[in-house]
Amino acid sequence: MAMEGDKSNNEIEEKVTTPTALTPAPKSVTEDKQWGLNGRLAFAIAAAALGSSFQHGYNTGVVNAPQQLIEDWISNLKMNRTGVPTKQSEVTMIWSIAVSIFCVGGMIGGSLVGWIADRFGRKGGLLLNNVLVLATVIFEGFAKTANSYEMIIIGRFIIGINAGLNAGLAPMYLAEISPIHLRGAVGTVYQLVITMSILVSQILGLEQILGTSEQWPLLLCLTIVPAIFQVITLPLCPESPKYLLLGRGKDMEAQRALSWLRGTIEVHDEMEEMRTEYESVKLVPKVTLKELFVNPTLRIPLTIAIMVMFAQQLSGINAVMFFSTKIFTMAQLDKNAAQNATMGVGAMNVLMTFISLILVEKAGRKTLLLIGFGGMFIDTVLLAICLAFADTSSTAAYFSIVLVIMFVVLFATGPGSIPWFLVSELFNQSARPAATSVAIAVNWTANFIVSIGFLPLQEAMGAYVFIVFAMIQAFFVFFIYKKVPETKNKTMEEISSMFRQISYQ
Repeated sequence: MAMEGDKSNNEIEEKVTTPTALTPAPKSVTEDKQWGLNGRLAFAIAAAALGSSFQHGYNTGVVNAPQQLIEDWISNLKMNRTGVPTKQSEVTMIWSIAVSIFCVGGMIGGSLVGWIADRFGRKGGLLLNNVLVLATVIFEGFAKTANSYEMIIIGRFIIGINAGLNAGLAPMYLAEISPIHLRGAVGTVYQLVITMSILVSQILGLEQILGTSEQWPLLLCLTIVPAIFQVITLPLCPESPKYLLLGRGKDMEAQRALSWLRGTIEVHDEMEEMRTEYESVKLVPKVTLKELFVNPTLRIPLTIAIMVMFAQQLSGINAVMFFSTKIFTMAQLDKNAAQNATMGVGAMNVLMTFISLILVEKAGRKTLLLIGFGGMFIDTVLLAICLAFADTSSTAAYFSIVLVIMFVVLFATGPGSIPWFLVSELFNQSARPAATSVAIAVNWTANFIVSIGFLPLQEAMGAYVFIVFAMIQAFFVFFIYKKVPETKNKTMEEISSMFRQISYQ
């Protein structure tokens, strides 16, 4: 499909000398000014991504290292309240609620994305969202002083709402400020910052740094730092030009915003393309949640968006990351070495996500998704077999370490980053906020299912729990091969017309 798109573009370039709203300008005219990533665009990307996806990743990983310390504090606190020794099962239940309620908040935040994005804009929504970070820091930071584990649960819930909103608003803003040929690479930045922030949380959570009984409240409070960064930097950047024109009808403001982002006043071609989309959007009523499911031209991309979000979370990545330290311990690594190896896996995740940022505009979205999920299927089957023999065979145990690292490499190649921005590529401006709300809510729901269901399943099935993930991966490989289109270098009009054609078949 991508080859056909490239071929048609070449034919257009041979025949047409004057660019219009629907035909790209010849390469000689546009390539030089398009391909450079200018300083202003890079600044806007950093302001949007660092302040938002950092919250998502940091608060996912920050609870792992100090788990035992906080559980001991909860146990002592409960005993002081009741005067009765606290059962471990009670502490485990409280801790499980504190961890998993983050995902519940994410579901709620994700479902609010569409309303917030339309009401306050992409940039406005991101800035407003930092109020929730401040509330989180107050609850989590003073929980120990106030002798209230309930405050940690409330704080985790609030930051979950923040992360759910960020997961929709940030990729939407990044997709809308990017030139077509950089859309995938810029969209991957969201996942890149998530992986970086998880690694940062692991490092800061070490016993030598902030992973102590006195310092763990400060560890939770450091989530305020990226919020402060965003509140300082994002106001210096413009609102999404697409939102200004298509959402608010402000042509001159959109042109000024686009000129600022591109570092040039020569934005005629891109403005014309947006105006064409604006005229077509005006002809149809605003897309409602019901219409997403009823209208076949919207239902097809929505199904794809939902399935790709399910694929990302049900792939087993959370299970593998959770299981990694235990796998390294099986391979006769001591506790510190196992923790260091887990951080090594986190660093590999960052490195491979950075590489996928480069690959996504060369190989394409569909290709990287197929390579990622296909490779993970083979890897997961082998991991299940090796883990079954890891207790008795040192060879199997060491091979398990290699497979864990390989799993993370394959996940970061495409499945980790592409779903976040693919949703913004599949829908036009009128449908994008509502569709993003549904997709992000689905992602967090799947995340919640895995976080709640993995441990009981693992206790019942042992290492063979990974066979369940392998079967899920095999299904999604088939689905992606059959249904997911290639969106690389395609305009919104080309993608929309593709779904119109499919719906009439």
